[in-house]
Amino acid sequence: MPNPSSRISGITPHGKDGWEVHFAAMTRKQAGEDIMMLSVGDHDFDTPAQTVEACVTAVRQGRHHYTQLAGLPRLRAAMAAISEQATGLLTRPDEVIATPGGQLALFAAAQATLDPGDHAIMIAPYYATYPGTFRAAGAEFTVVEARAEDGFEPRAEAIEAAIRDNTRTLLINTPNNPTGAVYSPDTLEAIAAVCRRHDLWLISDEVYWTLPGSKKHVSPRALPGMAERTLVVNSMSKSHGMTGWRIGWLTAPADLVARLVSLNLVTTYGLNDFVSRAAIEALENAYGVDEIAERYATRRKAFLDATRGFNDVTVRGSQGGMYVMLDISAVDFDCEQFAWRLLETEKVAVMPGLSFGEAARSHVRISLCQSEDVLREAAERLRRFVASYGERRRSA
Repeated sequence: MPNPSSRISGITPHGKDGWEVHFAAMTRKQAGEDIMMLSVGDHDFDTPAQTVEACVTAVRQGRHHYTQLAGLPRLRAAMAAISEQATGLLTRPDEVIATPGGQLALFAAAQATLDPGDHAIMIAPYYATYPGTFRAAGAEFTVVEARAEDGFEPRAEAIEAAIRDNTRTLLINTPNNPTGAVYSPDTLEAIAAVCRRHDLWLISDEVYWTLPGSKKHVSPRALPGMAERTLVVNSMSKSHGMTGWRIGWLTAPADLVARLVSLNLVTTYGLNDFVSRAAIEALENAYGVDEIAERYATRRKAFLDATRGFNDVTVRGSQGGMYVMLDISAVDFDCEQFAWRLLETEKVAVMPGLSFGEAARSHVRISLCQSEDVLREAAERLRRFVASYGERRRSA
């Protein structure tokens, strides 16, 4: 057969992607083995009933047809209102384009700001799709490592040092997946200053903005001189408990949004009608938002309380989002080996930090998408496992 395009072949250029532990654990669990799945960021609860009923009503009303390419007008207005709430900056509907999930919003942002051969910068630890998204745009990229000792907040001078003549775009994520770090106002202002100084686009992935834990979420879009150069990726997956519904949006300058409508024309051809109408109801009424935020705050505290006093294990970042990041370098610098052994010994699945970039080497990510009882039991198993590591070292 003819050769496939290099663009598609290069999105994931190698076979190993760091998710092997998760998929092995999932296969074993589906086969009936009692595995604690702390490796994936998908809610363990259903979408709020009000949202489901709104969707059923829309289906029965015959909302089965094409929608506007940028999203239903009322949907864009609702998304703009949420963007204004999230960023603290006046947002018009024409500054929003609806997308099937936050990933497509991220894809659109990369396509809008990068030409083939351009250079981008991303901060690690990063969400697993970031490298492939830039490759799909034909862009080169540099990974800037946020240090564990800095709570996984990036240093502006490290970002500036990575800038080239053809650098056009910087991608950040706060609250962060996988680390749970919530960038401080000082960190964000330093990043904004770099973007202004070098005339860069800033893609700000803020899909966890409703889950900042004890810290306050700050969007760089609201900082001086940033609205004109910032594209904010958002989604209803985490905030409204709608992971499988595939509803997201991109907030950006209006002229850029107008151009992105053409991208929807040749990709999604707009959103599903009845799901869009359920999303409108969920956005306008904030179905589930406060409850979900409180649930994850409670789970985070329960897990962190249960891990307090662990020998040789340090919590890094872990202020917001749906995850806790544990530094296990004093136990085993090889986080993949640690994760595999934890799965085999204690039947607990976690993500090796290397799945999210070199910056998270010697860490493991714990998903909080389980009940408090499960998280406490997982912490007890982890405590036992870490202690057994120490015993093996002493007997070696």
